Amino acid sequence: MVFRKIQHNRTADSVVDQVEELILQGVLRPGDRLPAERDLAKKVDVSRPILRDAIKTLEERGLLVTRHGGGTFIADVIGTVFSDAIVELVRRHPPAIADYLEYRREIERMTTRLAALRATEADREIISRIFNAMESAHDSENFDTEAELDVEFHQAIGESAHNIVLLHTLRSCYRLLADGVFYSRVQLYRYPGSRERLLAQHRAIYEAVMSGDAAAATEAAGAHIDYVEQIAHAMARTGSWNNVSALRLEQRIESEQDDSKRRRPQRRSTEEATTP
Repeated sequence: MVFRKIQHNRTADSVVDQVEELILQGVLRPGDRLPAERDLAKKVDVSRPILRDAIKTLEERGLLVTRHGGGTFIADVIGTVFSDAIVELVRRHPPAIADYLEYRREIERMTTRLAALRATEADREIISRIFNAMESAHDSENFDTEAELDVEFHQAIGESAHNIVLLHTLRSCYRLLADGVFYSRVQLYRYPGSRERLLAQHRAIYEAVMSGDAAAATEAAGAHIDYVEQIAHAMARTGSWNNVSALRLEQRIESEQDDSKRRRPQRRSTEEATTP
């Protein structure tokens, strides 16, 4: 059960503490909907007035948001790590991709090592479910789903590291990745030969974590980000080539049209001059 009955001191503060702990540990995620008031009060075993006071406190702390007629949800507490201004700044300056991947390489190596050492049976079950879904998406050549599961897979590895600061830092980082701020994940999977390589790399990470091999997990994570960096660079270079080629083609077409316009009057003038 996600929510536990409060055995002693059934106060609003006790409910607040329980919900905050669930958010902090990553059990409740941004966008998750809380059970209806009657059901939640029963789950935690407090009166509905006490529960209302707890929800009000959590709303004031920016952890919950209530939508009129729609229910109460976990607030987007991740978005505050990277402000909108920083996100837009990164979008306008592609060289930041290299810094992002450098950061990810080191943090993924540490995260995967910790996951291999600390993952519980429940963690392994979650990771296995995601990886199996990733294999199914790969077999059916579903690029969009495979790209989405890529982010979910790394998030699950991050959760398995059981470090609260690392967990929320990674989530904010993956949010930018999911939003395509640094590069298009779908295009990454469409790059020639990348799908097989990426799946093999994810399998190496998966097997290392499942077996508790910290050294292998660290190496697999580093190799994975190295490959992503290579492909991201190649995609950027190819995109630049395509842009330049498209401009050249556009310029050539315009030049040919201009030349054609200039020649037409000259031909008419020659015809008029030879007419008896």
